[in-house]
Amino acid sequence: MRKPSVFHSFKEPAMRTPYLLSIAAVLFCSLTHAEDLIVNVDAQPLRAQVKRLTEALAYVGRPLDSKQISAIEELEEGDSTTYVTKIQAILDQLTLANVHINAESRVNVSAGKARPVLDQNGWTVFLIKVHNEAGITAALRMDSPSNQPIYIRSSGSSDPDPDQISQQNLEDRWLQISSFDKKPLTPNLSGLLLEYRIIAFYSTAVGQREATLTFDAGQGTQDLGFRSELPVLFSSRESTPVTLRVMDHDGTPTVGQFVIQDSQGRIYPSRFRRLEPDFYFHDQIYRYDKEVIYLPPGKYNFAVSRGPEYFKTNYDITIVDRMPVSLEFQLKRWIKMIDHGWVSGDHHIHAAGCSHYESPRQGVLPEAMMRHILGEDLNVGCVLTWGPCWYFQKNFFEAKNHSLSQRNYLMRYDIEVSGFPSSHAGHLCLLRLKEDDYPGTTKIEQWPTWTLPVLKWGKEQGGVVGFSHSGWGLEVADQNMPSYAMPNFDGIGANEFIVDVTHNVVDFISAVDTPLNWELSIWYHTLNCGFDTRISGETDFPCIYGDRVGLGRSYVKMPEKRKVSFDEWIYGVRDGRSYVGDGRSHLFNFKVNRYGVG
Repeated sequence: MRKPSVFHSFKEPAMRTPYLLSIAAVLFCSLTHAEDLIVNVDAQPLRAQVKRLTEALAYVGRPLDSKQISAIEELEEGDSTTYVTKIQAILDQLTLANVHINAESRVNVSAGKARPVLDQNGWTVFLIKVHNEAGITAALRMDSPSNQPIYIRSSGSSDPDPDQISQQNLEDRWLQISSFDKKPLTPNLSGLLLEYRIIAFYSTAVGQREATLTFDAGQGTQDLGFRSELPVLFSSRESTPVTLRVMDHDGTPTVGQFVIQDSQGRIYPSRFRRLEPDFYFHDQIYRYDKEVIYLPPGKYNFAVSRGPEYFKTNYDITIVDRMPVSLEFQLKRWIKMIDHGWVSGDHHIHAAGCSHYESPRQGVLPEAMMRHILGEDLNVGCVLTWGPCWYFQKNFFEAKNHSLSQRNYLMRYDIEVSGFPSSHAGHLCLLRLKEDDYPGTTKIEQWPTWTLPVLKWGKEQGGVVGFSHSGWGLEVADQNMPSYAMPNFDGIGANEFIVDVTHNVVDFISAVDTPLNWELSIWYHTLNCGFDTRISGETDFPCIYGDRVGLGRSYVKMPEKRKVSFDEWIYGVRDGRSYVGDGRSHLFNFKVNRYGVG
């Protein structure tokens, strides 16, 4: 039917125009309703699909209300001939988009009847109505330019372009889309003429935002003329401001580690819409006392802790409305090693590379790293600048404790020689440096191609130096300690250590983050040869382990209840006044021939 002819083929007096327009409007509304309504659908498979859809909606936290459930139950007892039309009347109210796949498998889309209202930092569930004339059984894919990533993971480049993702991109990419295609639903379309799919949206915005939704059922199925795209103007409501009161075991304000989940196990804030100070590869976030997060009304579990010396406590929290609320969390310790004179530290943490992003910034800033150090109750954190984002991150090197350091929580920027010409011979940790450019160099490529001169240079300026992730390249098949099997010496661990140790230029090799017998066998062998190199605990965050900083750590013996000194701590590593571990087990009163550790 050529609808324009209804309006233009009549040549009647002007007085009749309103009457004719009224008839045209009624005809247009009837046609539109007829297009939305899908008939000639077999009721039995549609009933089965609706049953599974109802179960899936409950599973994802958007159950049908009692009125809707009652209406569906009445239809189940009724006539099959009216079921198809009446079930659409119920479910179409929840439908954001109508997807039509024509007989040639071309996809086009139109707006559904559901109000496009979202919640800030929350998930909102809608239905997608699929009219599948082609009977195809491919997956229905949904996307949007607003759903694009807000970060680009590190490529390892020493000087990447941070503008790969611009500020405008960040403003436009405010949406996260997730389609539910797990049981009791199926990953693909069933082939039935009519079915409904589930889609959820997560919004980081408040206010009105437009997003263009795109749909396809495989390559080449998009319709011409942008008919497979649907621009939607969403309204995103501000969520509940939740003030977090974080009290240490002694009642002083501190930083807490929070893992926040809803009843479906979804993490808040969404990992895929995080930028610093939160890391997308973590479940947890770290918050200072009195900081505010935004959560939509609902039921949540808060798992609260602060590193391995604390208990983890779970709280069930219900956010009732959108009025501000304040929640107080009292942290609980099971031990406080610093009160016993043992000071924790991790000498191998990164602010760029591996799991970190290189855009919209070349790694993260010191403020983010300090937050994580505090949130894990790590007394000393050595943030090592290395190959990835080298030229940007080296700006934070100060040859002293960073200005964000606190009385008993120190952060210092130094170097890992990784991504440098000598990397094939083993990566090096250079700590307590006064200068971060090797003499005569301005570029990474100009550094030495072997480790000995680099270690000597570090020692000459008063540094404490050693090998990183010692076990890589020293793999052996057996589990003996020490192993007498010959490793290949072909990795990035303590490969040249066996030569460098004879020059008295290696203060430590690293432990905890590689397999035990790989990293300790070479240490035991050199000890048995009369060399007294120490070991030091590390995480290599977020490369070998991205769980948290301080997963591997050294505890150094220092005077009790005195301000933490970086020099004392690193000299304690060098001199062997320490033990290494993960912070969950500790040494007390351990002595050999009357000599205690530390």
